[in-house]
Amino acid sequence: MYRTSTCGELRLSDAGKEVTLAGWVQRSRKMGGMTFVDLRDRYGITQLVFNEADNATLCGDANKLGREYCIQVNGIVSERQSKNSKIPTGDIEIIAKGLKVLSPSLTPPFTIEDNTDGGDDLRMKYRYLDLRREAVRRNLELRHRMTILIRNFLDSQKFMEVETPILIGSTPEGARDFVVPSRMNPGQFYALPQSPQTLKQLLMVAGFDRYFQIAKCFRDEDLRADRQPEFTQIDCEMSFVDQDDVINLFEEMARHLFREIRGVELPKLEQMTWHEAMKRFGSDKPDLRFGMEFVELMDDLKGTGSFSVFDEAAYIGGIVVPGCADYSRKQLNELTDFVKRPQVGAHGLVFIKYNADGTVKSSIDKFYTAEQLQKVKETTGAKDGDLVLILSGDNANKTRIQLCSLRLEMGDRLGLRDKNVFKCLWIVDFPLFEWSDEEQRLMATHHPFTMPNPDDIPLLDEHPEQVRAKAYDFVCNGIEVGGGSLRIHDTQLQEKMFEVLGFTPERAEAQFGFLMNAFKYGAPPHAGLAFGLDRFVSILAGLDSIRDCIAFPKNNSGRDVMLDAPSMIDQKQLDELEIKLDLKL
Repeated sequence: MYRTSTCGELRLSDAGKEVTLAGWVQRSRKMGGMTFVDLRDRYGITQLVFNEADNATLCGDANKLGREYCIQVNGIVSERQSKNSKIPTGDIEIIAKGLKVLSPSLTPPFTIEDNTDGGDDLRMKYRYLDLRREAVRRNLELRHRMTILIRNFLDSQKFMEVETPILIGSTPEGARDFVVPSRMNPGQFYALPQSPQTLKQLLMVAGFDRYFQIAKCFRDEDLRADRQPEFTQIDCEMSFVDQDDVINLFEEMARHLFREIRGVELPKLEQMTWHEAMKRFGSDKPDLRFGMEFVELMDDLKGTGSFSVFDEAAYIGGIVVPGCADYSRKQLNELTDFVKRPQVGAHGLVFIKYNADGTVKSSIDKFYTAEQLQKVKETTGAKDGDLVLILSGDNANKTRIQLCSLRLEMGDRLGLRDKNVFKCLWIVDFPLFEWSDEEQRLMATHHPFTMPNPDDIPLLDEHPEQVRAKAYDFVCNGIEVGGGSLRIHDTQLQEKMFEVLGFTPERAEAQFGFLMNAFKYGAPPHAGLAFGLDRFVSILAGLDSIRDCIAFPKNNSGRDVMLDAPSMIDQKQLDELEIKLDLKL
């Protein structure tokens, strides 16, 4: 055996035992005639002691060890004179009797420490070294534990894990597909699944009743902190259930995970409609860890002064920032620059300071009387010492989204978005359709198989934009962690859905004929939900990015800098696939 113990398991009760350890050199220190080596493996760190007086040759070999050398050591467990309370093995050390270098190491390109000196790109290029860091490994261990808890919970609820294909047909309704050429079928392509959506619906038609899968999904989207081109879903589907059945079961699963992973007891979760969330927070994934709810100020500010910007606005809304009336001109200018950034897109920012001494200072003083500004104070509920920030625009929802960005920025500046506080809720009653400027048509807000609210089905012909979906999202701390819906299981209603989305019968048949035909064979009512595993892990781990809980992530350009992928392929492979490149440089 290469080792009798790991580097994290020996304690004072093991003193006197002869042991063999194997691992990597974290660091070494030479003090007089003694050399101390910290040996690390996945389980922890143990100090090794080499004494020149006992064995000069062995001590000399230890002095040649470099960082990240992979070594094997045998010796005697001894009580440590200078104990280290910061590590579990800090009461003992190993008096080395033998040393074998299993594999030498080059000097690593960055320090393998929690507080490393390596930048993101460098660490991603040498991700196999980055994964040796405890902080990164801990995230992967938490991910592993979560998947075990999820599987056990769903198994206890009679869910059956079924794998679905990775090579499927393209369904370009939604995000862009990744496509894969087929050598055996020249000129034809598979697609990588954006989710197992239609396949899990077919499993319901097949009578599997309760399905789940920890599924790889692929979307060719622009990337950000909580998005990767390939990601993992906790994908679930159930037959003979309504919306409350799904919400109650998966709320209990979330409660189980928070309890086991973080020791947090989630209360019964609030259900908020999409319209209410947009009106109060400008977001369908509101962060409820802090207040600053929107206050509409149209009645107070439109047409009541001489400020043309407000007089021409379709929406005027503000937030009250408690205790910030003392913000300086510089700070207010920074906030104005923030809302003018292209990512936010506002034209400007109005402020009103209700100072602690009762005076009022505003960027619109010359357009409104003191009495009118006092009315705004009453409407917003602001107190002396508070700051009111106001945005306006000609599109209500767009302006609310801008105000949401400002609200979250203030939450960050004031330290109100504590990663150790968890506020979760369900968002329900989404619009079934949303307008796409790019496509110049209505698109499915979730996907084309979402059940319309039965009360709204008569609106499908004349006012589809008013139709609500039987859909629901699980939101935690301002992040959409999961979502799902009741599914259409009636062929005629599904055909109607495709018609509203602009599908010709021929196109619907070509892309989804297999599903439509399956529905003709006794499809049960069914519904589902998928949690984003990467996002869920990152929230429970307190991370800013999902990359830190994925073993081998891509960068913001969708590249794997370690494997140098994507890359060009040989001409021979292109010839076999009968593909000719015509790159537009």
